[in-house]
Amino acid sequence: MKVVILAGGFGTRISEESHLKPKPMIEIGERPILWHIMKIYSHYGFNDFVICLGYKGYYIKEYFAHYFLQESTITFDFRVGNQQIIHDHQAEPWKVTLVDTGRTTMTGGRVKRIQSYVGNEPFMLTYGDGVSDVNIHELLSFHKKHGKIATITAVQPLGRFGALALAANSNVQAFQEKPEGDGGWINGGFFVCQPEFFDYLGGDDTVLEKAPLEQLVQHEQLAAYRHTGFWQPMDTMREKNNLEKLWNSDEAPWKLWE
Repeated sequence: MKVVILAGGFGTRISEESHLKPKPMIEIGERPILWHIMKIYSHYGFNDFVICLGYKGYYIKEYFAHYFLQESTITFDFRVGNQQIIHDHQAEPWKVTLVDTGRTTMTGGRVKRIQSYVGNEPFMLTYGDGVSDVNIHELLSFHKKHGKIATITAVQPLGRFGALALAANSNVQAFQEKPEGDGGWINGGFFVCQPEFFDYLGGDDTVLEKAPLEQLVQHEQLAAYRHTGFWQPMDTMREKNNLEKLWNSDEAPWKLWE
């Protein structure tokens, strides 16, 4: 089963870095967050990726063009015409298809543009800017059981700000740095889709999160897999720094691989 990753947005909310590179190439622990997302899927045995490129997509092409070399021990012998000898490598068994889906194309339009690379088979879909410890095997099993066109992973994000517990006399009773949110479930990405999903997508101006998902709801063809574990997008420098801190302290919940 192929994994489609949306990696073409402008990343305006993290412009401190995205003005230089596409958001999925912003690094956590000296690795692009796109790499982290792919490692999550690869941990569960899914290694065939279709990446939807847009803004500064050539950065992502260059990264994968040199990836095997970067992960290899190699000898360059210039005495015999620049012979290259690979001694060993640690590159993952990935197949990566990089598709230019337009600089200003919306999310739904990007997915529509890669239809021919997916073919008439189920596929997984996620965003190129968030990590999670979601169990992909359980997600896929849930999708197969309900028989609907699409499954969305629903998550409950933590509150952005600290919360105070106050007594009637205004004394502070407790402080919680990262309280639970308001209890609402939101779209956490990590979709599983049947090929009929493409029928709900229009042209380049189609926003995935608007008409396509709304129509699936109306047709009772969208189910939610409730994930109560770790989930974190990287929309701001604060969130990027928090992910970096988790990674550097060897406490990254999404690092499911050895």
